[in-house]
Amino acid sequence: MSAVTLLLISAIAFIVAYFTYGKYLDRKLGVDPNRPTPAVEMADGKDYVSTNRPVLLGHHFATIAGGGPIVGPISAAVFGWIPAVLWIVLGSIFFGGVHDYASLQASIRHKAQSIGAVIKGYIGKRGQTLFLSFSTATIILIVGVFIVLVADTFANVPEAATASVLFIFVAMLFGFFVNQMRVNFVLASVIGVIVMFVCVWAGMIFPIKMSAAFWVFFLIAYSYIASVLPVWLLLQPRDYLNSYLLYGMMLGGFIGVLFANPTLQLAGFTGFYNEKLGPLFPILFITIACGAISGFHSLVASGTTAKQLDNERSGRFIAYGGMLIEGFLAVIVVCSVAYLTTEQFTQRLVELGGPIPAFSAGLGYFMSHFGIPEAAGTTFVALAASAFLMTTLDSATRLGRYGVQEFAEGRSKTFANPHIATGVIVVGAAALALSGTWSDLWPLFGSANQMLGALALLAVSVWLVKKGTKSWFTIIPMIFMFIVTLSALLVFMRTNFLNGNIFLVVCGFILFVLCIFLVIEAYRSFTKPKDKDTTVKA
Repeated sequence: MSAVTLLLISAIAFIVAYFTYGKYLDRKLGVDPNRPTPAVEMADGKDYVSTNRPVLLGHHFATIAGGGPIVGPISAAVFGWIPAVLWIVLGSIFFGGVHDYASLQASIRHKAQSIGAVIKGYIGKRGQTLFLSFSTATIILIVGVFIVLVADTFANVPEAATASVLFIFVAMLFGFFVNQMRVNFVLASVIGVIVMFVCVWAGMIFPIKMSAAFWVFFLIAYSYIASVLPVWLLLQPRDYLNSYLLYGMMLGGFIGVLFANPTLQLAGFTGFYNEKLGPLFPILFITIACGAISGFHSLVASGTTAKQLDNERSGRFIAYGGMLIEGFLAVIVVCSVAYLTTEQFTQRLVELGGPIPAFSAGLGYFMSHFGIPEAAGTTFVALAASAFLMTTLDSATRLGRYGVQEFAEGRSKTFANPHIATGVIVVGAAALALSGTWSDLWPLFGSANQMLGALALLAVSVWLVKKGTKSWFTIIPMIFMFIVTLSALLVFMRTNFLNGNIFLVVCGFILFVLCIFLVIEAYRSFTKPKDKDTTVKA
């Protein structure tokens, strides 16, 4: 099969799904465009800020599309490109898109609080406490790891450091002029995007060469500031402008594939077991998270995105549409390596040092077919990819702050303070980053992240059942993700037990027990007499 055929089939599948299954989801979730959203009812100019569709899509998309849709599909391609693409397309339409969209709608019916609030309302306070503890710990791990990854990227690719630092100032100027000076949005967008690409050029000409240790401290400070500033001043415009980088990268890759018209040479299917990763089931579904379904997305949808949604009708465009776009990105990522033979693919991963450089080289090669020098195209893709690591970092810190504040609600005024709550996240992440202990815990992230997805689907399923909605569209993905997560944890514990790593065995066991406990709590909730639902106004 040619890569062009694969891309076109995938694109058609995503478009059809958006206008058919997406509308079905609208009806099942009870979307009402006349019902004010929390961003309108609770506007505070800092966290609750009603935002138009393009800007919010940019924020949401740039946050969920970090390194995940690049690293996961390329890593899973060792099973062959067919199972990877099947899971990406079907997962995005029937699993990830549903997960993200339902999480967003459930959140805005609960004052834009997190999925933890939904769990508290329908499963119980113990469930909420466990969920918030678990999700906050996961975010601290994400922030800690991304600080290290971005710092290493900046140290090794100083061009990306210059561009990323300049993006911060450009975003703040954009946010100030659009939101305070009321400059025409379209005009500001055009100027902002042009200036942003100038920053990319400036990065190539004037790279900032500093050590990784310097960038670690810089990123710790940046994450803290980005978390406490009004969302319209830095985080929102930065994500919005950065999304054009991603759109540009995707468009360049898509056009490049059309011009290059490569044949997929990578093995379509290599078997049900890989010596490095393990069994295809459940490992494939853990390895490809972003790009199919990722629990982190539920934290984004119910954290920052829900507080900015201007109208319930915009939810499908932002959450479901955002997931489908990410799925399409993941298919492009598969194409970026699947035009190689299996031997060339393996060799490229080793020579270039990982999935992101391999992806950059693949897209750079495609872009060379319509006039862009291969080296320039490769550098541009690498810069765009590193920019997205940073957008995920700052959004994750803010999400962690929300989680700590929600946990402290009714318990501690001190930790409800936004600066203290942010400090908890930043200090925890810094401890992981500076001590290097993140590397011990990181192998658990895949399972923990997908468990978050299963728990989010559990929460929205209980919510829908309690309000009398037939919710098989969330229950079936929920059951599948629980089976995947629990199976993956068993594989993880067995592997580490055989390797003698008892610490990770214990961590995996704790996650396993936690998951079982919440399922039991949810089952009790399902079997309780139906309470009157107050989240849907007549």
